[in-house]
Amino acid sequence: MSTPTEAAPRADPDGERVAAALADDLDDGFAELVRTYQGLVYAVALRTTGHRTDAEDLAAEALLRAYRSLADHDPAWLRELVPRPWLLTIVVNTSRNQVRDAARRPRTDGATVPDEPVPGPTVEDRAEQAEVTEHLATLLARLPETQRTAVVLRHVTDLPLTEVAEVLGCPVGTAKSHVSRGLARLRTLIAETGDRP
Repeated sequence: MSTPTEAAPRADPDGERVAAALADDLDDGFAELVRTYQGLVYAVALRTTGHRTDAEDLAAEALLRAYRSLADHDPAWLRELVPRPWLLTIVVNTSRNQVRDAARRPRTDGATVPDEPVPGPTVEDRAEQAEVTEHLATLLARLPETQRTAVVLRHVTDLPLTEVAEVLGCPVGTAKSHVSRGLARLRTLIAETGDRP
């Protein structure tokens, strides 16, 4: 049962359909998995890495690893798969591996090319929003890895705590604690910067 401040866990409405598609035909099912979850995978990758280029690389690597893993399983296992937390676990683990590997070698890429402008908000509005987003991303990057991942999964991608726990590989209460501590630390960091995004 959820607390008044905690939204009730939402089951993944697409999970059974994607698992069935994977069990019926791996290649077509994988295409369905990508169509269904690519936005979520990229969102978690972006908030985990803080850089668009790195997020694109992380998302692509995680999907490649997911496909290789799926190919190792029989249709009965695929039919029972709960795809969303399984896939996000791969994203998180791939990110950890990339961070570990990057620590062993210096970063050599240059500045990223800005995105093309999109119709809609004014330049001033976009600049202000980008500043707020960049500020929050900078503060989020200062959280310990587990807290950062928990906050991103719960509040950026809106996963229920049960799936956050599954991705982190811990009990639901521990996942809730990681989220709570991460949010508390973010509030402290925001207060220390003297402004609120």
